[in-house]
Amino acid sequence: MSSVTLDAWQRPGPTAGQRRTDRWTGLAVAVVGILNLFLARRAEILESEHAAALPEQICWVVATTLPLVLRRRHPDMVAVVIALAFIGGQFRGSQEQQVTTGALFAAIYTLGAWGPNPVRSRALRLAIIGAMFAWLAAVFVIFGHRLDDDPAVRASLAFNSFVVNAAFFAFCYLMGDAVRQSVRRSHELEEQAAELRAAQALAAERAVLGERVRIARELHDVVAHHVSVMGIQASACRRALDKDPARARTALAAIEDGARNAVDELRRMLGALRTSSLIEKESPAGIDRLPEITDRARDAGLTVRYAVYGDPVPLPESLSLAAYRIVQEAVTNTLKHAHAQVLDIRVRYLSGELELDVTDDGRGGSAASGGMGLVGMRERVAVHDGALEHGPHPDGGYRVRARFPYQASVAS
Repeated sequence: MSSVTLDAWQRPGPTAGQRRTDRWTGLAVAVVGILNLFLARRAEILESEHAAALPEQICWVVATTLPLVLRRRHPDMVAVVIALAFIGGQFRGSQEQQVTTGALFAAIYTLGAWGPNPVRSRALRLAIIGAMFAWLAAVFVIFGHRLDDDPAVRASLAFNSFVVNAAFFAFCYLMGDAVRQSVRRSHELEEQAAELRAAQALAAERAVLGERVRIARELHDVVAHHVSVMGIQASACRRALDKDPARARTALAAIEDGARNAVDELRRMLGALRTSSLIEKESPAGIDRLPEITDRARDAGLTVRYAVYGDPVPLPESLSLAAYRIVQEAVTNTLKHAHAQVLDIRVRYLSGELELDVTDDGRGGSAASGGMGLVGMRERVAVHDGALEHGPHPDGGYRVRARFPYQASVAS
């Protein structure tokens, strides 16, 4: 980020709570300053015949401290007013200097941290600090004889005052800049975080749309297959209708099953259809090819247990493909993330439901939460009206379990 951009950045103004805090703080500092004035007078600190009367000293204390009630709303004005009141109070011989000096330092710090214009704030702070040292030099030149008659003592006091004040002024100046820079960086980080969240949301949306396009492409081949078979069976039925009624009935039954399967596929996948450019057709895959996945996992070094429970039934091709892809993604995540040794894959054919259960003994992170692979699994399960569970297994490792319902007529 360029220096021009840095200077152009505007810090947001104080909140209602911060303004309320400033009001109470300014009032409290003014009260403490007045009390300290009475204590200084009682202890005869800086007492001299040149000191102003008590009412005037109280006015100088109030003029130097009370503007702090507006320190974050109008930092430029407050710093200038406090600086002028501080010099005026010292010139008139006010005996309170500790609290008013703190108010001056606070005003300089606030001007650096909250000034609306960094360039103007920097110039004002340098001008105020320069004026303070000029006044300090004038004090020792004009009033130095009142402090001590010994020139060496006066020189020592002057040197000590300059060094201490230089340290305090430098601290306030640099601290104000540091706080402003910290707030600016926090603001930049918040903007970057918002942009990152928007980019992540867009990437997730694109991933979902991409997955739906891939599912739609796969469905195209499935439906085309069913329609082609229905056309062949209809042609055979037409030729055999008069000569072989039994064969015609068999063909009609096949057409009925094919139509039911095709309609079922269309109903499930209609929401996932998207227009897309032609993409290279993937090789056919289905639940019968799960042993290929287990073989690849074994080749990668895992101990794989694969079992099928229940009597396998014919499944719609898109459902079979979805089952294959989900197991494939779960195994891939195990190989990539889980650092597992044992992989357990179970396929259960239940009454009207297919259940896939993939469990590993890794460190419980095989399906990184919110990952693109998990988005794809959710999409595939959702379009088949199924359910997906994923998370750490009670006995250790990670578990992915998917359930797909299917109609009994499809399995008959």
